[in-house]
Amino acid sequence: MAEQNGNHNEEPVVVKKGKKCGHGHHGGAWKVAYADFVTAMMALFIVLWVLAQTEEVRTAVAHYFQNPTIIGISGSKTFMKGQGPGTGKIDVEQELKEELNKKDEEQKLLRRKGIEIIGALQSNPDLAPILNQIEIKVTNDGLRIELLDNKSSFFESGSAKLKPKAKKILYLIGQQLSELNNKIVVEGHTDAKPYPPNPRGYNNFDLSTDRANSARRILEQAGVDDKQIDEVRGYADHRLRDPEHPFSKINRRISILVKYEQLVDI
Repeated sequence: MAEQNGNHNEEPVVVKKGKKCGHGHHGGAWKVAYADFVTAMMALFIVLWVLAQTEEVRTAVAHYFQNPTIIGISGSKTFMKGQGPGTGKIDVEQELKEELNKKDEEQKLLRRKGIEIIGALQSNPDLAPILNQIEIKVTNDGLRIELLDNKSSFFESGSAKLKPKAKKILYLIGQQLSELNNKIVVEGHTDAKPYPPNPRGYNNFDLSTDRANSARRILEQAGVDDKQIDEVRGYADHRLRDPEHPFSKINRRISILVKYEQLVDI
């Protein structure tokens, strides 16, 4: 029997064959990274959109995120308008445009009324000498009518008693304003010259208030409803028309403010 070569003690050689496969997906970490990226892009787009809006829109959005449980601003106009529960769509610009359009229409109405008042005053020839002491203009607060008493044409010095021509002017103005529903504020102003000392302590605040009340009474006699009078104010010399010359007579005046009915409350 032939002798076998090799060592019987040698262990057999084992060849291991591994199964080849591609690289794995490393778990779900990529999904988290992608979600963060999408969130960041969305936040960027929101920021860019807000920056492109008007100041009113930015203010409303900021107010909402500071207190998201409140959908109205100042308890008046609603800027966060939803179309069903949980929608919370922002319609600030449309709301603001509607309010501005209303105010624009009212400005036109008050401007026409101002022209009518001028026409009524000019139709009375007796008033021609003092018409240049009357100013009528539309402001951000409403229609402002000012009777400038720089020539003591409306009141005697230091007195709240109206002169006859002043009564005529105020009566004509009152007839025109009685056709409106707008609230009215009557203001009295003096210059900075101190009221002479007196036992009652009567001063420029008293004088300016009394003059405003004198004007109010004539307006009401002309047809202005007392409920239409919103305020009667006496400012003394605290609202000078010419601050650089506090003793100037130009500071002595009666102001009638016809307020807007529609206000943009932001």
